[in-house]
Amino acid sequence: MKTASIVSIGNEVLSGQTIDTNASYLSGELLAIGIPVVSVYAIGDDIDSIARAFCLAAGDGDIVLATGGLGPTDDDVTREALAKFLGSKLVFEEKLLRKIEDFFERRTVEMSPRNKVQAYIPVGSKALENNIGTAPGIMAQAQGKLIIALPGVPSEMKQMFEESVLERLKEVAGGQALAVRKLKCFGAGESSIAELLGPLMQRGRDPLINSTACHGVITLHIVATAGDEDAAKEMADEDEKLLLNMLGELVYGTGEQTLAQVVGQKLRQGNKTLAVAESCTGGILAALLTDVPGASDYFMLGWVTYSNSAKISELGVGAELIEKYGAVSEPVAVAMAEGARRKGGTDYAIAITGIAGPGGGTEQKPVGRVYISVVWAGRSETKGYFFSGDRDSIRLRAAQTALNILRLKLMI
Repeated sequence: MKTASIVSIGNEVLSGQTIDTNASYLSGELLAIGIPVVSVYAIGDDIDSIARAFCLAAGDGDIVLATGGLGPTDDDVTREALAKFLGSKLVFEEKLLRKIEDFFERRTVEMSPRNKVQAYIPVGSKALENNIGTAPGIMAQAQGKLIIALPGVPSEMKQMFEESVLERLKEVAGGQALAVRKLKCFGAGESSIAELLGPLMQRGRDPLINSTACHGVITLHIVATAGDEDAAKEMADEDEKLLLNMLGELVYGTGEQTLAQVVGQKLRQGNKTLAVAESCTGGILAALLTDVPGASDYFMLGWVTYSNSAKISELGVGAELIEKYGAVSEPVAVAMAEGARRKGGTDYAIAITGIAGPGGGTEQKPVGRVYISVVWAGRSETKGYFFSGDRDSIRLRAAQTALNILRLKLMI
């Protein structure tokens, strides 16, 4: 099986100023054509460091894809580093310079003399055309490995990959095929799901099953490898059915589906409507719901009643209820949900109240304590939760949990 390694170049990536979306994009595109990524390196703008990274990446995979460092400034040194790795020198390409000059002329902008450096590539390598920027890419062969350097600007990188690189990589992939399935789970931790699946998650198994976790959502990746696409798809489909049977209602969706999308589909299918009342989540639940196109079919309205007075005046929560139990309590969560359903005239309502931190917690009600209530047709389900993490994690986890409760109710 052909494998790949990615090298992300730039001080801005290491400092956290720029999120490395390029590596994520390339990993997904490579996997789709049957080339798994086995390593990713993040390297600063230093010739020796980049050259060492090329050596490591070439040792890991058959294909090395680098992004960044092809611009015209002094810190753009990927060209020099690649030449050092290849054991060659940079050579000036007159054709490349003309293309760069044409880029500026078409925009009636004067070209800086600095841009001339972008017309240099290592001896024996091939330039890759950049139709939307000035930095040409570079493709080279070394030690039986295919080395490709792409611009760091995401739009330029994607255009160049799709137009100049993808077909070449398909040829390299040759007689290997991968099929990938994703199952999205909520309601159990990563370790609990691993225990349920047992030997199915053993390394070396084909299909390979691995997992990632993000704010309570566990994504199971099923990666099947075979000699042809049909065989790989059949293997992946069989494992997907097996996992669906084993995990049951823990699986809420497939592919890139979100909880909000799945809940919205079920509400639409049942011709049901929803209102929300939020306190500690500050509108995050409503935002998740309305991120889905067409949410107006089922999501009617919401309230962010952050203060006690707002809970009383907007939702009709009794002042004596807050006085007796506190704003963060099961009775208040129920009253908020009932008030939202009554005022909104909806079939369902969700309410969230809690302490997201970092302050405001007590021994009885620590930071992370959240109450969620879902009400419908004279019935309700309300429960207290404790979510760990920082303020953002607690708020998002609470909103996701609320969606999952409603999902399970809609399955009945």
